[in-house]
This record gives sequence, C-alpha cells and structure tokens, in this order.
Amino acid sequence: MAHLSLRGVGKTYAGGTSAAVSGIDIEIADGEFIVLVGPSGCGKSTLLRMVAGLETISTGEVRIGDRVVNQLDPAERDIAMVFQNYALYPHMSVRDNMAYGLKNRGQSKAVIAERVAEAARMLELGPYLDRKPRALSGGQRQRVAMGRAIVRQPAAFLFDEPLSNLDAKLRVSMRMEIRKLQKRLGTTSLYVTHDQLEAMTLADRLVVLNGGRVEQIGAPLEIYRKPASTFVASFIGAPAMSLLDAHVEGGAITLEDHALARIGNPAGPVILGLRAEDIRIADHGIPMAVEHVEELGAQRIVHGTIGGQPLAVIDTGEAAVQDAVLVSIDPDRLHLFDTATGRRIEKHLHPTPEPAL
Repeated sequence: MAHLSLRGVGKTYAGGTSAAVSGIDIEIADGEFIVLVGPSGCGKSTLLRMVAGLETISTGEVRIGDRVVNQLDPAERDIAMVFQNYALYPHMSVRDNMAYGLKNRGQSKAVIAERVAEAARMLELGPYLDRKPRALSGGQRQRVAMGRAIVRQPAAFLFDEPLSNLDAKLRVSMRMEIRKLQKRLGTTSLYVTHDQLEAMTLADRLVVLNGGRVEQIGAPLEIYRKPASTFVASFIGAPAMSLLDAHVEGGAITLEDHALARIGNPAGPVILGLRAEDIRIADHGIPMAVEHVEELGAQRIVHGTIGGQPLAVIDTGEAAVQDAVLVSIDPDRLHLFDTATGRRIEKHLHPTPEPAL
C-alpha cells in the first residue's frame, strides 16, 4: 500500500488545441478511497490512465509512494487496474485468470494457490474457479476481475467505471462489495465514474472534474452541502440543485419579489441554489406552477417553475398536487453563486424576516 500524489499533472494530445487534463493537484493518503467524478469528456479516465502508465504525462509528476513513476511502464508501478469490460481471458478458467499476473511475476505455486483461494473466499467465487468466463454472469465476471487485482496485493487499485456494464440492481450490490473489500484490504484506491450516486456512496473524498480541471475536492457530504460552483451544485445530487436568478436588494435575498432572508452581502444579481429537500409545499409562500410529479413511493419529486424558472421540490405528503402550489423555502439552507463566475458566495445571513417563507 502507498500514498498517491499528482502534482501539476496535465495531458495534451498531439495536434490538440487544448489540454485534455490541466494542472491536476491531488494528494491521496495511504488507504484512502478517492473517486474521480464528472461528465463524459471531463478527463477523469485520461487522468486514471496516466496514473496507470497507459497514457504519457505531458506535464507534472505522478508519485506512487516515494517514487516518481512518470517514466515507468505499467508493470513497474505496482498497481492493479479493474476495467469496465472485465478484460478476462475467455479460454482460461476463473482460477487461471486470477492467477495469471502472479505466474507472470514468477510467484511460487504455493503462494499463487493461497492468494487465489483467499480472494475466491472473499468474493464468494469458490464454486466457480474451474468455469470459463462465458459461463458466468456479469456480476460474477466483475468479481473475477476484482479477484485478479486483489491477488496482486498492489500498492494501489485503479477502477475505470467497473460497474457501468451492469444492470441497476447489480450495480448497487457490487458497489457495496467494492467498498466493503476496500475497507477490509486498506488498499489505496482511485475510482472513476460518471455516476454521482455511485461516487457519493463509495468515496472517502470526491474529486469533481469539469473540462479537464478540478472543480472541487472534499468529502461527499461536504461537497453536497457546500458546492463550490454552479457546476458542482447541478452535478452532485439527485434531483440536481435548482439554480434560479435572484437579487440582493435592500439587504435581503429576493426571488420574484419575495424576500427570503436578510443578508450582509452587496446588492446585485446572484444565482440562488436550492436543494429539493429544503423546500416544502405549504399553505403560504411563493407560487409555483406544477409541470410534472415523479412518484417514488415514500416520497415524490414535484417539478415546476417559479416565474418561468425550473424548481424541484421533494414532497412526502399524500394529498394530490394541484396545477399550482405555494412553496416555503428554508432561509437557512440557501446557496448563493456569482452570476459571472459561477463560484460560491459565502453568505452572511441575519435573522429571517417576518413572516418567514
């Protein structure tokens, strides 16, 4: 096991007009589980491949433990990678697939047998060791790929969207298995996904990427509760945070002429961020036109507009939702962002006005 360090890491492809990845600085502690998350094309897989040695590094340096590994081949980096397509040898048994890397490194038969048996026990693959991959389900194949990584006992695990080929139910159970295994093994892990729910449930810390750059690094709940930008606010969370044009006028945040809270920030336009759970349908408040209701069982998500601007509200009531409702917004849970930069504004709230909305 080892810590990972990325310092000023960048990647520009030959003939490219802009960097695919630029100025990435991340310190990953020994045993930490870090998830790189962001939309397609944000550079997360490119960054992972640079750590693995599958892509050359244009700028900066990558350290695994105390070694700078920029010029080392993948086999010399003491890492194990799990891919989304499993990358199993179809003509080999599960046992031989898991043992293959150890055989290439000249490990003794006794060591190989012991490590494969232990990994099979952890992953509940014992009954399948003599089967070929084609005789396994998708989830079983992914466990074999994980077992092949585990037997290596590497300094770090690298996961490249390993669950994206599985159905929704299996993804839930597999991510629980991955997290449980990582905690048990204590191996430093770098995990790539575009699924923000997967990222939130797995990570010790998230690295949110956008356009090849880091938008925010932090614990999942920290990022959810205090997104650093409108991009992070709209990407992390389901439903996404609603972002509305608002103003600071007369010392108050106002939305459609409704004062939400007193504030010490300068007057002017702002972007107001609202989480769906911080809004409720009430007997008084701001009028919202209802457009669609998602029934989810224990709760429902009411989608509508205020002054033509989209808003999502989580509602736990059972009464039918009309075409128009009044919504009350928790004034202590507002998020403000700069209209020009999209960056978070740290607000200084005063006691809420009466009547509170």
